[in-house]
Amino acid sequence: MDFSFTSEQDMLRDTVAKLVAQQYDFDTRRKVAKSDAGWRPEMWSQFAELGLLGAAFSEAEGGFGNGPIEAMIVMEEFGKGLVIEPYLQTVVIGGNFLRHGGTAAQKEELIPSLIGGETIFAFAYSEPKSRFDLNDVSTTAKKDGAGYVLNGHKAVVLGGPFATHLIVTARTSGGQRDAKGVSVFIVPKGAKGVTTRDYPTVDGLRASEVYFENVAVGADALVGQADNGLSLTEKVVDNAIAALCAEAVGCFKVLNEATISYAKQRKQFGQPIANFQVLQHRMVDMFMAAEQAASMTYMVTLKLDEADKARKMAASAAKVQIGKAGKLISQDAVQIHGGMGMTDELNVGHFFKRVTMIESQFGNTDWHLRRYTELSAS
Repeated sequence: MDFSFTSEQDMLRDTVAKLVAQQYDFDTRRKVAKSDAGWRPEMWSQFAELGLLGAAFSEAEGGFGNGPIEAMIVMEEFGKGLVIEPYLQTVVIGGNFLRHGGTAAQKEELIPSLIGGETIFAFAYSEPKSRFDLNDVSTTAKKDGAGYVLNGHKAVVLGGPFATHLIVTARTSGGQRDAKGVSVFIVPKGAKGVTTRDYPTVDGLRASEVYFENVAVGADALVGQADNGLSLTEKVVDNAIAALCAEAVGCFKVLNEATISYAKQRKQFGQPIANFQVLQHRMVDMFMAAEQAASMTYMVTLKLDEADKARKMAASAAKVQIGKAGKLISQDAVQIHGGMGMTDELNVGHFFKRVTMIESQFGNTDWHLRRYTELSAS
């Protein structure tokens, strides 16, 4: 199988790599993460000017690329810089909800403003007791005339503080954990009855607790079919998992490079610790884990348009590999750096935190291993 990229995709990677190198050095990222705003709106505008917000959309949709492969390229380079801006939430998640479930009117209204940087999405799906099950939804959307009224609480909505619109899963029928009865809505964050509590996460990102109290939306807020939003949500989340895997691969590359560089400089017993065979073995294991993770990321990215079962199995397999590789690479990187590996001044500790959070986002290693096993047996 040919894994080579097109010249346009290579140009996209070069553009993002240069941007991250020039505008997203570690010290700058650290300052932005600790700032009151928690991100740089001017950087988001620069993403739009460079076409990065349209890279995952086809030309027919007003973008400049074709989809998942371009998103993978951008996310891998963003992973190398620990980019804070909500690209995953807006372009990958919001964009795929619009592409796969949006009406013509929703696409016409929101895709151009998304590509232009004006519309920013956050995905409000998780609830305090739902864990990783996308069908575990207690937030309700009750029919009210032609529209709906939403009530409920969504937890850890990543990118919530920056969002202009929320993509919300809500139950329109059935019991709390039923597969049928889940619907998806686009809700302006400024809508009456929406309140948020914003906070930083351990990896330097920002999230919100979002509360809906009698939030009225029109019928045009519904994405996809009423009561049948679970399959759409699963498809979008699998796209998000592929993008997260690509981000993790970018993190792994920086962790490996930083560890090798440090091991060549740090001396013990009169020689660099890179000369010690036991550490060489560990660094080889780290390299192999990163290469396997990259291969699995390519695999899931290429299977996102396949049938549901094949796509789900690919997403779970990749997430399991990313989780195992992330634990090995990040922990060994910290250990080889010694006590300074977890200091705030060194980038290794920050990559460790981000990789740890990626492992649990949209299902941790154990959850996806169980899903893969169940799908294999079905």
